[in-house]
Amino acid sequence: MEKHYFKSTGVSLISGALLIIVTMVLHPSGGSIEQIIRISKTITIAHSLAIFSLPILLFGFYGLTLRLMDKLKLSVLGFIVIAFGLIAAMFAALFNGLTLPYFLSQYADRLDENIEILKPITNFSFAVNVPLDYVFIIACCLAILIYSFIILFEGKMPKWIGYLGFFITLFSIVGGLTDFVFTSLAGFRIFTFSIAAWVLSSGAYLIKSSKEI
Repeated sequence: MEKHYFKSTGVSLISGALLIIVTMVLHPSGGSIEQIIRISKTITIAHSLAIFSLPILLFGFYGLTLRLMDKLKLSVLGFIVIAFGLIAAMFAALFNGLTLPYFLSQYADRLDENIEILKPITNFSFAVNVPLDYVFIIACCLAILIYSFIILFEGKMPKWIGYLGFFITLFSIVGGLTDFVFTSLAGFRIFTFSIAAWVLSSGAYLIKSSKEI
């Protein structure tokens, strides 16, 4: 049972990471209210895909948590932290990816007469999205740091995965200290692809380890 469980959670990690990568590739750049209305279908599809990937990822992280279970149960802490991050990502996708395009599309035929009302609402939605993005980013970094710490000191997975996790965390800290804009589309893509690389590596090892049990 344990053998099949680690295989299924490894597949979930890989599937979730690939879905996130596809989401970021499809994710269009924002812009004016007119632009958001024009590409609302693309925005909705991209963010729906992101939301769909989140429970898949969480299931995968649960398997990783059990695989890395240590005496101090730090892997459980890592799971709780990443769960908070994924919940923040879900709310960010709901606000800016589903709710905002749907709301603005209702005014597509009478945009000019409502533009002064819609601008503050749009700005508020973007303002809500920024802290949610940072909760996701910080939670991912902290969770990966915890998992990587366990990998390096418990030796339950290849150490290069742990070093990769530390590198991603260090990159994020340096980026934060140098005012790198993680919440821009380019910045968020770079961060997300980095996280996806670590998740794919962990998922691949879970599948491999299931064959050795």
